[in-house]
Amino acid sequence: MPPSHQAGPGPRLSRQESLFPLGDLFPESAGDPCPETAGDLYPETAGDPYPETAGEPAPGPARTRSDRAPAPAAPSPEAARLLDVREIHAEPAAAASPRGRQILARFPHARLIEIDSHWRVPHLHGNEGNVERWVRVKTETLVLGVRKTLTTRPNGRSADWIAPGASNGCAMACAYCYVPRRKGYANPITVFTNIDAIIAHLGRHVAGQGVKPEPNQCDPSAWVYDVGENGDCSVDALICDNTADLIRAFRSWPTAKASFATKFVNRDLLGLDPRGRTRVRFSVMPPRDSRLLDIRCSPVAERIAAAEDFLEAGYEVHFNLSPVVLRPGWEADWGELLRHLDDVLPPAVKAQAAAEVILLTHNRELHEVNLGWHPRAEDLLWRPDLQQAKRSQNGDTNVRYRTGVKGPAVRRLRELIAAHAPWLTLRYAF
Repeated sequence: MPPSHQAGPGPRLSRQESLFPLGDLFPESAGDPCPETAGDLYPETAGDPYPETAGEPAPGPARTRSDRAPAPAAPSPEAARLLDVREIHAEPAAAASPRGRQILARFPHARLIEIDSHWRVPHLHGNEGNVERWVRVKTETLVLGVRKTLTTRPNGRSADWIAPGASNGCAMACAYCYVPRRKGYANPITVFTNIDAIIAHLGRHVAGQGVKPEPNQCDPSAWVYDVGENGDCSVDALICDNTADLIRAFRSWPTAKASFATKFVNRDLLGLDPRGRTRVRFSVMPPRDSRLLDIRCSPVAERIAAAEDFLEAGYEVHFNLSPVVLRPGWEADWGELLRHLDDVLPPAVKAQAAAEVILLTHNRELHEVNLGWHPRAEDLLWRPDLQQAKRSQNGDTNVRYRTGVKGPAVRRLRELIAAHAPWLTLRYAF
């Protein structure tokens, strides 16, 4: 493992003790997934990748919770699969806040452990042994904190602005996700409970921008704010009302839109009445890749099938074609995915859809983490023969496809979109 991380307290668990069974990591498939063999990736569909439906407690002071409100109704099967919360590490101010109390009421049987900072959680951050418990930690652990830095940053690609997020981390376990790179050896969801302060900050920022002076690739008339840069707002909505509060806030700001990417179909969001002021970007990739890399996410066919329902519920619906992973057969599989979009999406979705194409960028430290819990993914993600190093602004050592490889791949993807989904406006590709 990278030498920059030091193992924290607590025993290191063996792989047999700590890893989920393969069926939990790949709930849609039986057997051993193999990127080379479609039959192994889609055993339940007889070759059709597009079906019609598709540990140990941490140390720390525990608080009594006898005064908690009754727990809400039982979660949906999807929520239960993602979240079986047994530990909540909370800053005192976060636990005492109205949003914190809502979360504690939603998980009444979880042990509450007081922490000084959501960035310094004993037995989680910096504990190398947690790599082998990667999915279990995401399932069983939540962190509650107060977001102290409220900054809105310019973007200019999928959004005009990156909003201060209401969470960090995710219950899903996409093998290429960049968020864990700076979180040590565990990446559970951290929920920021001061949502009122976040929304007040955004309201001031929106007001300060005034009317958008001219169209750009983000939107022809609205300032677009990405509200889910470091998490998945659809999953966050299983935990508390942060996502709902953001959607309600943006529907009252006529010059702005919220935007977030998701790989989880949460139909509870359909009742929030966004009034066209929230853009949902469903991330899609060929199922051959998704079954190996999008661990614990909704199946790709289910994400695509949800587009019409979300549009009818008042959302703007776009797509992220990402990440594009270059491997033998990638062009044929992306062509099949684009044909599927063309076949099943109704005209109303096509008329307003746009997409962004993002080729894979990987990271050396994340590569090392993945080797500890899901090494097969690295057969696709870590390709020194095709990749070159890139030092990011924050000092991370990233790798991306070489210039002579990436450029032709982007051009080929543009050709595939033009051939199979010419209605799909391409916002950008890189």
